[in-house]
Amino acid sequence: MPLAQGILHFCMKCSNKEEQSVYSFMELKKAAKQQIEGKEVKAAVLGNCATQFFSMAICGFAKKKGLNLNLYDADYNQIEAQLINPASEVCEFGPEYVILWLATDKLYEEFLDLDAAQRSGFADLVMERLSHYWDLISANIGARILQPNFTEIDDKALGQYSCKVETSFIYQIRKLNYLLGEAMRTRREVYPVDLLSVQVQMGQNQFYDAALYYNAKMTVTLDALPFVAKAVVDVLLAMAGRIKKCVVLDLDNTLWGGVIGDDGMGGIEIGELGRGHAFSDFQRWLKQLKECGVILTVCSKNNEDTAKEPFLHHEEMILRLSDISVFVANWEDKATNIRRIQETLNIGMDSMVFLDDNPFERNLVRQMIPEIEVPELPEDPALYLGFLQQCNYFDTVSYVGESADRTRQYQAEFERKKLELTYESIDEYLKSLEMAGEAKPFEPVRYARIAQLTQRSNQFNLRTIRYTEDEIARIAEDEKYLTLYYTLRDKFGDHGLVAVVILEKLSEEELFVDTWLMSCRVLKRGMEEFIVNRMVETARKGGFTTLKAEYLPTPKNKMVQDIYKTMGFTETQENKYSLKVQDYVEKSVFIKEEG
Repeated sequence: MPLAQGILHFCMKCSNKEEQSVYSFMELKKAAKQQIEGKEVKAAVLGNCATQFFSMAICGFAKKKGLNLNLYDADYNQIEAQLINPASEVCEFGPEYVILWLATDKLYEEFLDLDAAQRSGFADLVMERLSHYWDLISANIGARILQPNFTEIDDKALGQYSCKVETSFIYQIRKLNYLLGEAMRTRREVYPVDLLSVQVQMGQNQFYDAALYYNAKMTVTLDALPFVAKAVVDVLLAMAGRIKKCVVLDLDNTLWGGVIGDDGMGGIEIGELGRGHAFSDFQRWLKQLKECGVILTVCSKNNEDTAKEPFLHHEEMILRLSDISVFVANWEDKATNIRRIQETLNIGMDSMVFLDDNPFERNLVRQMIPEIEVPELPEDPALYLGFLQQCNYFDTVSYVGESADRTRQYQAEFERKKLELTYESIDEYLKSLEMAGEAKPFEPVRYARIAQLTQRSNQFNLRTIRYTEDEIARIAEDEKYLTLYYTLRDKFGDHGLVAVVILEKLSEEELFVDTWLMSCRVLKRGMEEFIVNRMVETARKGGFTTLKAEYLPTPKNKMVQDIYKTMGFTETQENKYSLKVQDYVEKSVFIKEEG
Protein backbone atom coordinates (compact mmCIF):
# COMPACT_ATOMS: atom_id res chain seq x y z
CA MET A 1 0.00 0.00 0.00
CA PRO A 2 1.48 3.43 -0.94
CA LEU A 3 2.46 5.64 2.00
CA ALA A 4 -0.21 8.29 1.33
CA GLN A 5 -2.96 5.67 1.12
CA GLY A 6 -1.62 4.02 4.25
CA ILE A 7 -1.89 7.27 6.19
CA LEU A 8 -5.40 7.86 4.88
CA HIS A 9 -6.27 4.27 5.78
CA PHE A 10 -5.10 4.90 9.35
CA CYS A 11 -6.87 8.22 9.79
CA MET A 12 -10.22 6.99 8.53
CA LYS A 13 -10.32 4.47 11.35
CA CYS A 14 -12.99 5.22 13.93
CA SER A 15 -10.97 5.53 17.11
CA ASN A 16 -13.63 4.91 19.77
CA LYS A 17 -16.50 2.66 18.87
CA GLU A 18 -15.80 1.07 15.50
CA GLU A 19 -12.30 -0.17 14.71
CA GLN A 20 -12.64 -0.30 10.95
CA SER A 21 -10.73 0.96 7.96
CA VAL A 22 -11.80 3.57 5.46
CA TYR A 23 -15.44 3.47 4.43
CA SER A 24 -15.99 2.11 0.96
CA PHE A 25 -18.24 3.92 -1.46
CA MET A 26 -20.79 1.09 -1.14
CA GLU A 27 -20.89 1.58 2.64
CA LEU A 28 -21.49 5.31 2.16
CA LYS A 29 -24.17 4.62 -0.46
CA LYS A 30 -25.99 2.43 2.04
CA ALA A 31 -25.55 4.94 4.88
CA ALA A 32 -26.96 7.75 2.71
CA LYS A 33 -30.37 6.01 2.71
CA GLN A 34 -30.52 5.65 6.49
CA GLN A 35 -32.65 7.83 8.73
CA ILE A 36 -30.81 9.28 11.72
CA GLU A 37 -31.84 11.52 14.59
CA GLY A 38 -30.77 15.09 15.07
CA LYS A 39 -31.44 18.48 13.58
CA GLU A 40 -31.72 18.31 9.79
CA VAL A 41 -29.04 20.13 7.83
CA LYS A 42 -29.94 21.04 4.23
CA ALA A 43 -27.31 21.30 1.51
CA ALA A 44 -27.28 21.34 -2.29
CA VAL A 45 -24.61 20.23 -4.76
CA LEU A 46 -24.12 22.10 -8.01
CA GLY A 47 -21.47 21.04 -10.50
CA ASN A 48 -20.29 21.16 -14.08
CA CYS A 49 -19.74 17.39 -13.99
CA ALA A 50 -21.65 14.30 -12.85
CA THR A 51 -22.23 14.75 -9.11
CA GLN A 52 -24.69 11.96 -8.23
CA PHE A 53 -22.13 9.64 -6.64
CA PHE A 54 -20.27 12.60 -5.13
CA SER A 55 -23.48 13.72 -3.39
CA MET A 56 -24.26 10.18 -2.26
CA ALA A 57 -20.82 9.83 -0.69
CA ILE A 58 -21.15 13.16 1.13
CA CYS A 59 -24.57 12.27 2.48
CA GLY A 60 -23.42 8.83 3.60
CA PHE A 61 -20.27 10.13 5.27
CA ALA A 62 -22.24 12.84 7.07
CA LYS A 63 -24.65 10.27 8.48
CA LYS A 64 -21.76 8.03 9.51
CA LYS A 65 -20.56 11.01 11.55
CA GLY A 66 -23.99 11.66 13.07
CA LEU A 67 -24.90 14.68 10.91
CA ASN A 68 -28.49 14.46 9.67
CA LEU A 69 -27.83 15.77 6.17
CA ASN A 70 -30.60 16.31 3.62
CA LEU A 71 -28.78 16.76 0.32
CA TYR A 72 -30.22 18.01 -2.97
CA ASP A 73 -28.22 16.99 -6.02
CA ALA A 74 -28.90 19.33 -8.94
CA ASP A 75 -28.94 18.14 -12.54
CA TYR A 76 -25.72 17.86 -14.52
CA ASN A 77 -24.13 21.18 -15.50
CA GLN A 78 -27.09 23.35 -14.47
CA ILE A 79 -25.28 25.80 -12.20
CA GLU A 80 -26.30 29.03 -13.95
CA ALA A 81 -29.89 27.90 -14.58
CA GLN A 82 -30.39 26.88 -10.94
CA LEU A 83 -28.88 30.02 -9.45
CA ILE A 84 -30.23 32.75 -11.69
CA ASN A 85 -33.88 31.75 -11.19
CA PRO A 86 -35.23 32.35 -7.64
CA ALA A 87 -37.97 29.81 -8.42
CA SER A 88 -35.56 27.01 -9.40
CA GLU A 89 -35.51 23.64 -7.65
CA VAL A 90 -32.39 24.50 -5.65
CA CYS A 91 -33.70 27.91 -4.57
CA GLU A 92 -37.05 26.38 -3.59
CA PHE A 93 -35.22 23.67 -1.62
CA GLY A 94 -33.68 26.45 0.49
CA PRO A 95 -30.33 24.89 1.43
CA GLU A 96 -28.23 26.24 4.28
CA TYR A 97 -25.12 25.26 2.31
CA VAL A 98 -24.29 25.09 -1.38
CA ILE A 99 -21.37 22.91 -2.52
CA LEU A 100 -20.15 24.39 -5.80
CA TRP A 101 -17.91 22.06 -7.78
CA LEU A 102 -16.24 23.17 -10.99
CA ALA A 103 -14.29 20.13 -12.15
CA THR A 104 -10.84 20.79 -13.58
CA ASP A 105 -11.43 18.30 -16.40
CA LYS A 106 -14.30 20.37 -17.77
CA LEU A 107 -12.27 23.54 -17.42
CA TYR A 108 -9.45 21.90 -19.36
CA GLU A 109 -11.80 21.27 -22.28
CA GLU A 110 -12.84 24.92 -22.22
CA PHE A 111 -9.19 25.96 -22.11
CA LEU A 112 -8.30 23.88 -25.18
CA ASP A 113 -11.06 25.59 -27.19
CA LEU A 114 -9.44 29.02 -26.68
CA ASP A 115 -6.75 30.60 -28.79
CA ALA A 116 -3.34 31.38 -27.30
CA ALA A 117 -4.16 35.00 -26.45
CA GLN A 118 -7.32 34.00 -24.57
CA ARG A 119 -5.56 31.22 -22.66
CA SER A 120 -3.30 33.69 -20.88
CA GLY A 121 -6.36 35.16 -19.13
CA PHE A 122 -8.17 31.87 -18.46
CA ALA A 123 -7.74 31.86 -14.67
CA ASP A 124 -9.16 35.38 -14.40
CA LEU A 125 -12.19 34.42 -16.52
CA VAL A 126 -12.95 31.37 -14.37
CA MET A 127 -12.57 33.43 -11.20
CA GLU A 128 -15.03 36.00 -12.55
CA ARG A 129 -17.50 33.19 -13.21
CA LEU A 130 -17.09 31.82 -9.69
CA SER A 131 -17.59 35.24 -8.14
CA HIS A 132 -20.74 35.62 -10.23
CA TYR A 133 -22.04 32.31 -8.89
CA TRP A 134 -21.25 33.37 -5.33
CA ASP A 135 -23.19 36.59 -5.84
CA LEU A 136 -26.20 34.67 -7.16
CA ILE A 137 -26.13 32.24 -4.23
CA SER A 138 -25.99 35.11 -1.74
CA ALA A 139 -28.78 37.03 -3.47
CA ASN A 140 -31.21 34.20 -4.30
CA ILE A 141 -30.54 31.59 -1.61
CA GLY A 142 -28.60 33.23 1.22
CA ALA A 143 -26.67 30.02 1.81
CA ARG A 144 -23.11 29.50 2.94
CA ILE A 145 -20.87 28.27 0.15
CA LEU A 146 -18.46 25.34 0.30
CA GLN A 147 -15.97 25.88 -2.51
CA PRO A 148 -13.61 23.06 -3.54
CA ASN A 149 -10.36 24.23 -5.03
CA PHE A 150 -9.03 22.86 -8.32
CA THR A 151 -7.16 19.63 -8.88
CA GLU A 152 -4.27 19.73 -11.33
CA ILE A 153 -3.95 18.47 -14.90
CA ASP A 154 -0.53 18.88 -16.48
CA ASP A 155 -1.03 18.86 -20.24
CA LYS A 156 2.76 18.55 -20.75
CA ALA A 157 2.47 20.63 -23.93
CA LEU A 158 5.93 21.97 -23.21
CA GLY A 159 7.02 19.38 -20.68
CA GLN A 160 8.15 20.77 -17.35
CA TYR A 161 8.79 24.12 -18.99
CA SER A 162 4.99 24.54 -19.01
CA CYS A 163 5.19 25.66 -15.38
CA LYS A 164 6.54 29.06 -16.46
CA VAL A 165 4.49 29.56 -19.63
CA GLU A 166 1.42 31.74 -19.10
CA THR A 167 -0.55 30.08 -21.89
CA SER A 168 -0.15 26.55 -20.46
CA PHE A 169 -2.96 24.92 -18.51
CA ILE A 170 -0.83 23.96 -15.50
CA TYR A 171 0.25 27.61 -15.13
CA GLN A 172 -3.38 28.78 -15.32
CA ILE A 173 -4.81 26.20 -12.93
CA ARG A 174 -2.18 27.06 -10.32
CA LYS A 175 -2.89 30.73 -10.82
CA LEU A 176 -6.60 30.00 -10.45
CA ASN A 177 -6.06 28.29 -7.08
CA TYR A 178 -4.09 31.33 -5.92
CA LEU A 179 -6.84 33.71 -7.10
CA LEU A 180 -9.44 31.51 -5.42
CA GLY A 181 -7.66 31.68 -2.07
CA GLU A 182 -7.32 35.44 -2.32
CA ALA A 183 -10.99 35.89 -3.27
CA MET A 184 -12.24 33.70 -0.39
CA ARG A 185 -10.37 35.87 2.11
CA THR A 186 -12.76 38.73 1.30
CA ARG A 187 -15.94 36.64 1.11
CA ARG A 188 -17.13 35.67 4.58
CA GLU A 189 -19.82 33.36 3.21
CA VAL A 190 -17.36 31.17 1.26
CA TYR A 191 -15.49 28.27 2.92
CA PRO A 192 -12.69 26.25 1.30
CA VAL A 193 -12.68 22.51 0.64
CA ASP A 194 -9.13 21.38 -0.16
CA LEU A 195 -9.83 18.93 -2.96
CA LEU A 196 -6.33 19.39 -4.35
CA SER A 197 -4.76 17.97 -1.18
CA VAL A 198 -6.82 14.78 -1.56
CA GLN A 199 -5.49 14.39 -5.11
CA VAL A 200 -1.92 14.95 -3.91
CA GLN A 201 -2.25 12.50 -1.01
CA MET A 202 -3.78 9.72 -3.09
CA GLY A 203 -1.89 10.28 -6.33
CA GLN A 204 -3.46 11.05 -9.69
CA ASN A 205 -3.73 7.40 -10.74
CA GLN A 206 -5.82 6.56 -7.67
CA PHE A 207 -7.81 9.76 -7.75
CA TYR A 208 -8.73 9.89 -11.45
CA ASP A 209 -9.79 7.33 -14.07
CA ALA A 210 -9.86 8.63 -17.64
CA ALA A 211 -12.26 5.91 -18.81
CA LEU A 212 -14.67 6.77 -16.01
CA TYR A 213 -14.58 10.43 -16.99
CA TYR A 214 -15.10 9.93 -20.70
CA ASN A 215 -17.88 7.36 -20.22
CA ALA A 216 -19.71 8.82 -17.22
CA LYS A 217 -18.35 12.39 -16.77
CA MET A 218 -17.12 11.41 -13.28
CA THR A 219 -13.94 13.25 -12.36
CA VAL A 220 -13.16 11.21 -9.23
CA THR A 221 -12.84 7.44 -8.86
CA LEU A 222 -15.19 5.52 -6.58
CA ASP A 223 -12.21 4.69 -4.34
CA ALA A 224 -11.41 8.39 -3.96
CA LEU A 225 -14.97 9.53 -3.29
CA PRO A 226 -14.94 8.66 0.46
CA PHE A 227 -11.87 10.86 0.95
CA VAL A 228 -13.43 13.70 -1.03
CA ALA A 229 -16.62 13.29 1.03
CA LYS A 230 -14.59 13.47 4.25
CA ALA A 231 -13.07 16.79 3.15
CA VAL A 232 -16.56 18.24 2.63
CA VAL A 233 -18.08 16.77 5.79
CA ASP A 234 -15.16 18.02 7.91
CA VAL A 235 -16.22 21.56 7.00
CA LEU A 236 -19.91 20.86 7.66
CA LEU A 237 -19.09 19.39 11.08
CA ALA A 238 -16.98 22.42 11.96
CA MET A 239 -19.86 24.68 10.97
CA ALA A 240 -22.12 22.61 13.23
CA GLY A 241 -19.78 23.34 16.16
CA ARG A 242 -18.19 19.89 16.31
CA ILE A 243 -14.70 21.24 16.80
CA LYS A 244 -11.71 19.74 18.58
CA LYS A 245 -10.28 22.30 20.99
CA CYS A 246 -7.63 20.49 22.99
CA VAL A 247 -4.73 18.03 22.59
CA VAL A 248 -3.72 15.88 25.56
CA LEU A 249 -0.11 14.82 25.09
CA ASP A 250 1.89 11.93 26.44
CA LEU A 251 5.63 12.66 26.67
CA ASP A 252 7.99 9.67 26.43
CA ASN A 253 8.15 8.33 22.86
CA THR A 254 5.38 10.75 21.88
CA LEU A 255 6.93 14.23 22.18
CA TRP A 256 10.48 12.87 22.19
CA GLY A 257 12.16 9.54 21.68
CA GLY A 258 13.12 7.57 24.75
CA VAL A 259 12.16 7.78 28.42
CA ILE A 260 13.27 10.90 30.25
CA GLY A 261 13.31 9.17 33.64
CA ASP A 262 15.68 6.45 32.39
CA ASP A 263 17.63 8.08 29.56
CA GLY A 264 18.05 11.53 31.09
CA MET A 265 18.32 14.83 29.26
CA GLY A 266 21.23 13.72 27.12
CA GLY A 267 19.63 10.46 26.07
CA ILE A 268 16.21 11.47 24.77
CA GLU A 269 15.84 11.82 21.00
CA ILE A 270 14.99 15.36 19.92
CA GLY A 271 16.56 17.62 17.33
CA GLU A 272 19.48 15.93 15.56
CA LEU A 273 19.83 12.93 17.89
CA GLY A 274 18.59 9.60 16.47
CA ARG A 275 14.96 9.94 15.37
CA GLY A 276 14.85 13.39 16.94
CA HIS A 277 14.09 15.27 13.73
CA ALA A 278 10.71 13.53 13.43
CA PHE A 279 9.80 14.53 17.00
CA SER A 280 10.98 18.11 16.41
CA ASP A 281 8.75 18.49 13.35
CA PHE A 282 5.86 16.97 15.31
CA GLN A 283 6.41 19.59 18.04
CA ARG A 284 6.55 22.38 15.45
CA TRP A 285 3.12 21.34 14.19
CA LEU A 286 1.73 21.22 17.74
CA LYS A 287 3.08 24.70 18.39
CA GLN A 288 1.32 25.88 15.23
CA LEU A 289 -1.94 24.40 16.56
CA LYS A 290 -1.40 26.28 19.80
CA GLU A 291 -0.87 29.53 17.90
CA CYS A 292 -4.20 28.91 16.14
CA GLY A 293 -6.01 28.57 19.48
CA VAL A 294 -5.89 24.81 20.13
CA ILE A 295 -5.16 24.06 23.80
CA LEU A 296 -2.06 21.94 24.50
CA THR A 297 -1.98 19.91 27.72
CA VAL A 298 0.30 17.21 29.12
CA CYS A 299 -0.74 13.94 30.77
CA SER A 300 2.29 11.84 31.68
CA LYS A 301 3.15 8.99 34.03
CA ASN A 302 6.25 10.60 35.47
CA ASN A 303 7.61 12.61 38.33
CA GLU A 304 6.55 16.18 37.60
CA ASP A 305 10.02 17.71 37.99
CA THR A 306 11.55 15.09 35.71
CA ALA A 307 8.80 15.51 33.10
CA LYS A 308 9.22 19.28 33.01
CA GLU A 309 13.02 19.19 32.70
CA PRO A 310 13.19 18.97 28.84
CA PHE A 311 10.70 21.84 28.51
CA LEU A 312 12.86 23.98 30.78
CA HIS A 313 16.40 23.04 29.84
CA HIS A 314 16.71 21.05 26.60
CA GLU A 315 17.93 23.51 23.98
CA GLU A 316 16.41 21.58 21.06
CA MET A 317 12.87 21.36 22.46
CA ILE A 318 10.39 23.32 20.32
CA LEU A 319 7.61 23.32 22.91
CA ARG A 320 8.16 25.09 26.21
CA LEU A 321 6.19 25.17 29.45
CA SER A 322 4.68 28.47 28.31
CA ASP A 323 2.97 26.55 25.47
CA ILE A 324 1.25 24.10 27.83
CA SER A 325 -2.03 25.16 29.42
CA VAL A 326 -2.30 22.32 31.96
CA PHE A 327 0.64 20.07 32.92
CA VAL A 328 -0.22 16.87 34.82
CA ALA A 329 2.56 14.41 35.58
CA ASN A 330 2.14 11.77 38.30
CA TRP A 331 1.67 8.02 38.65
CA GLU A 332 -2.13 7.89 38.58
CA ASP A 333 -3.97 6.31 35.66
CA LYS A 334 -4.30 8.54 32.62
CA ALA A 335 -8.10 8.44 32.47
CA THR A 336 -8.29 10.01 35.93
CA ASN A 337 -5.73 12.65 35.00
CA ILE A 338 -7.52 13.48 31.74
CA ARG A 339 -10.72 14.05 33.70
CA ARG A 340 -8.76 16.43 35.93
CA ILE A 341 -7.53 18.32 32.87
CA GLN A 342 -11.05 18.45 31.44
CA GLU A 343 -12.44 19.86 34.70
CA THR A 344 -9.76 22.55 34.77
CA LEU A 345 -10.45 23.58 31.18
CA ASN A 346 -14.23 23.19 31.54
CA ILE A 347 -14.69 21.88 27.98
CA GLY A 348 -16.47 18.80 26.66
CA MET A 349 -14.60 15.50 26.52
CA ASP A 350 -15.64 15.14 22.89
CA SER A 351 -13.62 18.25 22.04
CA MET A 352 -10.38 16.63 23.23
CA VAL A 353 -7.82 14.47 21.37
CA PHE A 354 -5.50 12.16 23.34
CA LEU A 355 -2.13 11.30 21.78
CA ASP A 356 -0.09 8.47 23.26
CA ASP A 357 2.36 6.01 21.67
CA ASN A 358 1.36 3.24 24.11
CA PRO A 359 -1.51 0.96 22.91
CA PHE A 360 -2.33 -0.01 26.51
CA GLU A 361 -2.84 3.62 27.54
CA ARG A 362 -4.88 4.35 24.42
CA ASN A 363 -7.18 1.39 25.04
CA LEU A 364 -7.56 2.26 28.73
CA VAL A 365 -8.63 5.83 27.92
CA ARG A 366 -11.02 4.64 25.18
CA GLN A 367 -12.68 2.26 27.63
CA MET A 368 -12.86 4.75 30.50
CA ILE A 369 -13.75 7.86 28.48
CA PRO A 370 -15.66 6.86 25.31
CA GLU A 371 -16.28 10.49 24.29
CA ILE A 372 -12.64 11.45 23.82
CA GLU A 373 -10.92 11.04 20.45
CA VAL A 374 -8.03 8.55 20.70
CA PRO A 375 -6.33 8.08 17.32
CA GLU A 376 -4.39 4.88 16.68
CA LEU A 377 -0.95 6.41 16.20
CA PRO A 378 1.38 4.60 13.76
CA GLU A 379 4.19 2.58 15.35
CA ASP A 380 6.83 4.64 13.54
CA PRO A 381 7.14 8.17 15.02
CA ALA A 382 8.18 9.41 11.58
CA LEU A 383 4.54 8.87 10.53
CA TYR A 384 2.92 10.73 13.47
CA LEU A 385 2.84 14.11 11.76
CA GLY A 386 1.50 13.00 8.37
CA PHE A 387 -1.05 10.73 10.02
CA LEU A 388 -2.49 13.45 12.25
CA GLN A 389 -2.49 16.03 9.47
CA GLN A 390 -4.60 13.71 7.34
CA CYS A 391 -6.98 12.98 10.22
CA ASN A 392 -7.74 16.70 10.17
CA TYR A 393 -9.14 16.82 13.69
CA PHE A 394 -8.81 20.57 13.97
CA ASP A 395 -10.79 21.80 10.97
CA THR A 396 -12.36 25.18 11.69
CA VAL A 397 -14.46 27.76 9.89
CA SER A 398 -13.02 30.84 11.55
CA TYR A 399 -9.80 32.16 12.99
CA VAL A 400 -9.03 35.21 15.08
CA GLY A 401 -5.70 36.12 16.62
CA GLU A 402 -7.31 36.47 20.04
CA SER A 403 -7.36 32.65 20.26
CA ALA A 404 -3.58 32.66 20.52
CA ASP A 405 -3.93 34.10 24.05
CA ARG A 406 -5.84 31.03 25.21
CA THR A 407 -2.82 29.30 26.75
CA ARG A 408 -2.10 32.27 29.02
CA GLN A 409 -5.78 32.43 29.94
CA TYR A 410 -5.85 28.78 31.04
CA GLN A 411 -2.57 29.11 32.91
CA ALA A 412 -4.07 32.08 34.75
CA GLU A 413 -7.18 29.99 35.46
CA PHE A 414 -4.98 27.38 37.14
CA GLU A 415 -3.64 30.14 39.42
CA ARG A 416 -7.19 31.31 40.18
CA LYS A 417 -8.18 27.80 41.26
CA LYS A 418 -5.21 27.61 43.61
CA LEU A 419 -6.17 30.99 45.11
CA GLU A 420 -9.79 29.88 45.57
CA LEU A 421 -8.66 27.14 47.96
CA THR A 422 -7.22 29.74 50.32
CA TYR A 423 -10.56 31.49 50.97
CA GLU A 424 -13.30 30.34 53.32
CA SER A 425 -16.19 31.84 51.31
CA ILE A 426 -16.88 32.22 47.61
CA ASP A 427 -17.77 35.90 48.07
CA GLU A 428 -14.37 36.65 49.59
CA TYR A 429 -12.69 34.85 46.71
CA LEU A 430 -14.70 36.72 44.06
CA LYS A 431 -13.94 40.08 45.69
CA SER A 432 -10.24 39.24 45.70
CA LEU A 433 -10.23 38.71 41.91
CA GLU A 434 -10.82 42.44 41.31
CA MET A 435 -12.99 41.71 38.26
CA ALA A 436 -14.01 44.28 35.65
CA GLY A 437 -16.32 43.75 32.69
CA GLU A 438 -17.96 45.60 29.85
CA ALA A 439 -21.04 45.16 27.68
CA LYS A 440 -21.12 46.77 24.24
CA PRO A 441 -23.03 46.49 20.97
CA PHE A 442 -21.33 44.39 18.29
CA GLU A 443 -18.45 46.19 16.56
CA PRO A 444 -16.82 45.23 13.22
CA VAL A 445 -13.49 44.52 14.90
CA ARG A 446 -15.28 41.90 17.04
CA TYR A 447 -17.36 40.17 14.35
CA ALA A 448 -14.89 37.32 13.75
CA ARG A 449 -14.54 36.51 17.46
CA ILE A 450 -18.31 36.69 18.03
CA ALA A 451 -18.93 34.32 15.10
CA GLN A 452 -16.25 31.97 16.42
CA LEU A 453 -17.94 31.84 19.83
CA THR A 454 -21.30 30.94 18.27
CA GLN A 455 -19.60 28.11 16.38
CA ARG A 456 -17.53 26.76 19.28
CA SER A 457 -19.80 27.22 22.34
CA ASN A 458 -21.85 24.15 23.19
CA GLN A 459 -22.36 23.90 26.95
CA PHE A 460 -23.44 27.39 28.01
CA ASN A 461 -25.52 28.06 24.91
CA LEU A 462 -29.26 28.46 25.35
CA ARG A 463 -30.33 27.88 21.72
CA THR A 464 -27.09 26.75 20.02
CA ILE A 465 -27.63 28.78 16.86
CA ARG A 466 -24.45 29.00 14.74
CA TYR A 467 -23.58 32.20 12.91
CA THR A 468 -20.89 33.00 10.38
CA GLU A 469 -18.98 36.27 10.38
CA ASP A 470 -21.07 37.68 7.52
CA GLU A 471 -24.29 36.79 9.38
CA ILE A 472 -23.01 38.50 12.53
CA ALA A 473 -22.25 41.59 10.44
CA ARG A 474 -25.76 41.52 8.98
CA ILE A 475 -27.38 41.18 12.42
CA ALA A 476 -25.25 43.99 13.85
CA GLU A 477 -26.39 46.33 11.10
CA ASP A 478 -30.05 45.29 11.17
CA GLU A 479 -32.38 47.52 13.21
CA LYS A 480 -34.43 44.44 13.99
CA TYR A 481 -31.80 43.37 16.53
CA LEU A 482 -30.10 44.66 19.66
CA THR A 483 -26.71 43.11 20.29
CA LEU A 484 -24.28 42.84 23.19
CA TYR A 485 -20.85 41.32 23.61
CA TYR A 486 -19.26 41.00 27.03
CA THR A 487 -15.63 41.02 28.18
CA LEU A 488 -14.09 40.17 31.55
CA ARG A 489 -10.71 40.68 33.17
CA ASP A 490 -9.29 40.26 36.64
CA LYS A 491 -5.98 40.64 38.46
CA PHE A 492 -4.62 37.46 36.86
CA GLY A 493 -5.28 38.49 33.28
CA ASP A 494 -7.77 39.32 30.54
CA HIS A 495 -10.37 36.70 29.56
CA GLY A 496 -11.23 38.72 26.46
CA LEU A 497 -14.65 38.42 24.83
CA VAL A 498 -16.51 35.77 26.83
CA ALA A 499 -20.23 36.13 26.11
CA VAL A 500 -22.69 37.09 23.38
CA VAL A 501 -26.34 38.15 23.48
CA ILE A 502 -28.57 38.79 20.46
CA LEU A 503 -32.03 40.29 21.13
CA GLU A 504 -34.64 40.22 18.37
CA LYS A 505 -37.41 42.83 18.32
CA LEU A 506 -40.77 41.02 18.21
CA SER A 507 -42.82 44.20 18.60
CA GLU A 508 -42.51 47.67 20.06
CA GLU A 509 -42.81 46.13 23.53
CA GLU A 510 -41.25 42.65 23.30
CA LEU A 511 -37.70 41.41 22.81
CA PHE A 512 -36.74 37.78 22.18
CA VAL A 513 -33.39 36.34 23.33
CA ASP A 514 -32.28 34.82 20.05
CA THR A 515 -28.81 33.96 21.39
CA TRP A 516 -27.23 33.82 24.80
CA LEU A 517 -23.93 32.00 25.07
CA MET A 518 -20.94 32.26 27.37
CA SER A 519 -17.50 30.74 27.68
CA CYS A 520 -17.45 28.14 30.43
CA ARG A 521 -14.09 29.54 31.56
CA VAL A 522 -15.93 32.26 33.50
CA LEU A 523 -18.69 30.22 35.14
CA LYS A 524 -19.73 30.90 38.73
CA ARG A 525 -18.09 34.30 38.99
CA GLY A 526 -21.21 36.41 38.70
CA MET A 527 -20.85 36.78 34.95
CA GLU A 528 -24.26 35.18 34.33
CA GLU A 529 -25.89 37.79 36.57
CA PHE A 530 -23.84 40.60 35.03
CA ILE A 531 -25.06 39.53 31.57
CA VAL A 532 -28.73 39.51 32.55
CA ASN A 533 -28.39 42.85 34.35
CA ARG A 534 -27.11 44.48 31.17
CA MET A 535 -29.60 42.57 29.02
CA VAL A 536 -32.53 43.95 31.04
CA GLU A 537 -31.01 47.42 31.16
CA THR A 538 -30.72 47.40 27.34
CA ALA A 539 -34.38 46.39 27.05
CA ARG A 540 -35.45 49.10 29.49
CA LYS A 541 -33.49 51.82 27.68
CA GLY A 542 -35.06 50.73 24.40
CA GLY A 543 -38.56 51.13 25.82
CA PHE A 544 -39.34 47.40 25.86
CA THR A 545 -41.51 45.97 28.61
CA THR A 546 -41.04 42.22 28.15
CA LEU A 547 -38.18 39.82 27.48
CA LYS A 548 -39.13 36.50 25.88
CA ALA A 549 -36.67 33.60 25.96
CA GLU A 550 -36.29 29.96 25.01
CA TYR A 551 -34.10 27.02 25.94
CA LEU A 552 -33.47 24.49 23.16
CA PRO A 553 -32.06 21.28 24.70
CA THR A 554 -29.05 19.61 23.09
CA PRO A 555 -26.91 16.71 24.32
CA LYS A 556 -24.35 19.23 25.61
CA ASN A 557 -26.20 22.22 27.11
CA LYS A 558 -28.06 20.61 30.00
CA MET A 559 -26.07 22.76 32.44
CA VAL A 560 -28.16 25.81 31.47
CA GLN A 561 -31.60 24.22 31.39
CA ASP A 562 -32.72 26.16 34.49
CA ILE A 563 -30.74 29.38 34.01
CA TYR A 564 -33.75 31.50 33.07
CA LYS A 565 -35.67 30.39 36.18
CA THR A 566 -32.60 31.15 38.29
CA MET A 567 -32.43 34.65 36.79
CA GLY A 568 -36.06 35.46 37.58
CA PHE A 569 -37.84 34.55 34.33
CA THR A 570 -41.23 32.82 34.47
CA GLU A 571 -41.73 29.59 32.51
CA THR A 572 -44.81 30.14 30.29
CA GLN A 573 -44.58 26.85 28.37
CA GLU A 574 -42.08 24.01 28.40
CA ASN A 575 -38.64 25.60 27.86
CA LYS A 576 -40.19 29.01 27.06
CA TYR A 577 -39.80 31.96 29.42
CA SER A 578 -40.89 35.55 29.99
CA LEU A 579 -39.68 38.44 32.14
CA LYS A 580 -41.40 41.75 32.87
CA VAL A 581 -38.66 44.35 32.71
CA GLN A 582 -40.20 46.56 35.41
CA ASP A 583 -40.29 43.63 37.87
CA TYR A 584 -36.62 42.72 37.51
CA VAL A 585 -34.39 43.43 40.50
CA GLU A 586 -30.76 43.89 39.48
CA LYS A 587 -28.58 41.16 40.87
CA SER A 588 -25.53 41.83 43.00
CA VAL A 589 -22.18 40.99 41.42
CA PHE A 590 -18.50 41.57 42.19
CA ILE A 591 -17.77 42.79 38.66
CA LYS A 592 -17.05 46.46 38.15
CA GLU A 593 -18.53 47.73 34.89
CA GLU A 594 -16.20 49.52 32.51
CA GLY A 595 -16.95 51.77 29.54
